[in-house]
Amino acid sequence: MYLEQLQIGYLSTQMSSPLNLDQIRQPVARDMELFEDKFRAAMRSRVPLLDRITHYIVKRKGKQIRPLFVFLSAGMMKEVTESTHRGAALVELLHTATLVHDDVVDDAYERRGFFSINALWKNKIAVLVGDYLLSKGLLLSLENKEFHLLEITSDAVRRMSEGELLQIEKARRLDITEEVYFEIISNKTASLIASCCAVGVASVYNEAAMVEKARRFGEKVGLAFQIKDDLLDLGNDPTGKTKGVDIQEKKMTLPLIHALEKASKSEKKHIIGLIKNHSHQREKVAEVVRFIHDKGGIAYAETSMRRLQAEAEALLNDFPDNHFRESLRQLVAFTVNRNK
Repeated sequence: MYLEQLQIGYLSTQMSSPLNLDQIRQPVARDMELFEDKFRAAMRSRVPLLDRITHYIVKRKGKQIRPLFVFLSAGMMKEVTESTHRGAALVELLHTATLVHDDVVDDAYERRGFFSINALWKNKIAVLVGDYLLSKGLLLSLENKEFHLLEITSDAVRRMSEGELLQIEKARRLDITEEVYFEIISNKTASLIASCCAVGVASVYNEAAMVEKARRFGEKVGLAFQIKDDLLDLGNDPTGKTKGVDIQEKKMTLPLIHALEKASKSEKKHIIGLIKNHSHQREKVAEVVRFIHDKGGIAYAETSMRRLQAEAEALLNDFPDNHFRESLRQLVAFTVNRNK
């Protein structure tokens, strides 16, 4: 019965909500335009090298989903303020710092189609740039005495670090349970979107209960976002070839975890052996993907994602009914229906 209600709710969202990011941004379009300049100003340095690198960071920005969550969450409660803009910049500064450091740790030379900072300026400079961005975020809050916003975002950075380390620890044996998986993605991915929503509300509305409810809403969205990433990696690109990057990198995703739970002991041993020893071979990756499909891993993850979407939308009902809230609802739908 619950699944039927979930599917009806999903179809209703699909029919009533335009999943176009420009339309979703409309209530805060002006704030999003201003944000780029304010964000660039927040990164400004008197060191020419740093200025060149931070200009490059701004130039390669993505969809700016995180600031969008901040502004829509704030607007849902009250008018967006300068504190909201600083909160959005704080989130983006801390998040960008973690990405720069992640690229160094992972030896990654590309991000979103652009060369990474470490690819262009080497690891030493990349680490220092990450440190600089982190310090700028901290100072932005301290100088304006917005300790409540700093507390929210600092907790997210702590959780992101813990989630990454927990994943590294558990991934060595490929024995991650569903419970551990959700602990990892709650910390690694969901904590940041949760902090965006909490920061947005906290920047304009001083009530702990509503800030916490916004945090919980963002957490649900973040969990659904990560499961969608898991599913996208098992989908087909325009050439019809499976991506399977997570399998190649030996990452335990929800579809794989569920499939392994449904497998016999011998099947499980075989698949784990393929991932551990043959994940560099395209045909072996394809075999693992077929196994995940056959054991219902895709359908199970899709259902879990839709449940989280419904729970997030239910939490939204406790907030003021306005066009900001409707855009947030559409942003949740966009998050789980995107194709990349």
